[in-house]
Amino acid sequence: MKSSLLISLLPGCLLGFAGPTNAQEPPRFTGIQRLTSDETVLQVNAATGVNYRLDASTNLVDWISLITVLSAGSNQHTNFFAPGSETRFFRAVQLSGTANLTGDHLATTNGAVVIHPLFHASFVMSWNGKIIYNDPDDDSAFQSRYQGLPPADLILVSHSHGDHFSSAKIEAVRGPNAVIIAPQAVFNGLTAAQKAAAIVLRNGNSTNVMGLTVEAVPAYNGNHPRGDGNGYVVTIGGKRFYMSGDTGSTPEMRALQDIDVAFLCMNVPFTMTLSEAVTAIRAFRPRVVYPYHYRNSDSTLTDLNSLKRQVGTDVGVDVRARKWYQ
Repeated sequence: MKSSLLISLLPGCLLGFAGPTNAQEPPRFTGIQRLTSDETVLQVNAATGVNYRLDASTNLVDWISLITVLSAGSNQHTNFFAPGSETRFFRAVQLSGTANLTGDHLATTNGAVVIHPLFHASFVMSWNGKIIYNDPDDDSAFQSRYQGLPPADLILVSHSHGDHFSSAKIEAVRGPNAVIIAPQAVFNGLTAAQKAAAIVLRNGNSTNVMGLTVEAVPAYNGNHPRGDGNGYVVTIGGKRFYMSGDTGSTPEMRALQDIDVAFLCMNVPFTMTLSEAVTAIRAFRPRVVYPYHYRNSDSTLTDLNSLKRQVGTDVGVDVRARKWYQ
């Protein structure tokens, strides 16, 4: 049986109650903190190894799923709290089974997209039973993160560098009818069977697959020649997702319109510096930004807390720091 716990966030007030229980203790809220950056930090205790989903509402009737989590026992979530919204309710719902893809949820006009980070520039998204992989590669340090994941229906590859493209990893994750979308340089490195399932997109081209629209946008800088690689804008259920690939802060990026979610690269010396990323984010103003590809050539990581501070809250961008390397 599913179990849930609900809390109501009001100025100066914390209220909670539990739903139906079973032999296993249901998820339980243990703390809440409202930050000055329009964010709320929630502490949730749940049995280790159990999947649960965190939902939010403003009226106790209409609920939006925020994230599905594999519990580590004591769990912490940071949720963007829209400016001017003084009341929000949260609930944690225990999920049955083990086939639930963990990650953030984004509501669309036709079901939610679940976003599951892997590492560096690799992640998985699910939507209406379709599984999308972005830039799967075979970095040996993080191969365990692929274990138990569903096979791909769509694979997007931005360019031919080894931290974004592995023909062997594509073969390992692709389902029997998977479609591969890639630039020409990546296509050239595919096996014959993979080429038969691939669509080549050049900068400025687009295609429609599985009810999705995929547009290839330029991704380039001094380390990546223009035309060799793609960023992608994928429209899923009316929401627009931008995957930057490896790029600088280009005019084409800064001119993007109506981006709901952006996966934005930043590292030195190969893509964008932190300040260049801030300038780009404040220019095209995606509703949600996931900084990724933020490991520098010396193995240090870009300071994501500094990124959030510099982006600020005045443009209404939710910068989400997730565990791409930990």
